[in-house]
Amino acid sequence: MEGKGGGGFRVVAYDFGIKYNILRRLVDEGFEVTVVPASTTADSALALHPDGIFLSNGPGDPEGVPYAVEAVRSLLGKRPIFGICLGHQIIGLALGLHTYKLKFGHHGANHPVLDMETRKVEITSQNHNFAVRGGEVAGAGTKPAPWTTAYGRVQLTHVSLNDDAVEGLRCLDLPAYSVQYHPEASPGPHDASYLFQRFTDLMTKGKA
Repeated sequence: MEGKGGGGFRVVAYDFGIKYNILRRLVDEGFEVTVVPASTTADSALALHPDGIFLSNGPGDPEGVPYAVEAVRSLLGKRPIFGICLGHQIIGLALGLHTYKLKFGHHGANHPVLDMETRKVEITSQNHNFAVRGGEVAGAGTKPAPWTTAYGRVQLTHVSLNDDAVEGLRCLDLPAYSVQYHPEASPGPHDASYLFQRFTDLMTKGKA
């Protein structure tokens, strides 16, 4: 799939159950998108010469796809990575964080999420039963100190205002970030469009 930019960035999208609207959103950014199976190794993904790696949404327990976690762990630092939903959880596991099953899953629209950096509240669409567990979660309070992992510092970027669940992460020492909710669903309707622009910015920096 080729974006409007024609000669834009090449993105390899891991398909864990990817939504068509995510692909459409990536193409709208001008990316040339190659969709690969969930079992694709890091070497196979890199052989496609991508500028960035996208990790899609999908169902189920993220610990049930250890091969995907291993692939992402091998890709960290080699290409910019953006993950959504299950992709977010897989990034968390690859970094050495943990996941857990929510007592009550997050489903449907109108889930308020606080952007810890801008202090803005985004109205999000969600559909997941598992979440990432990191270090301290500050909820609506002050932004916590970064979590230290074997792959550098990880900053909490978004948090649920319903139950303080981790809704977004950003690596401070690597070009990787993720969100738990579905920005392509645009329930806000455009609250989260900046997340796709951030992917462009990381790939631009990587090219430079």
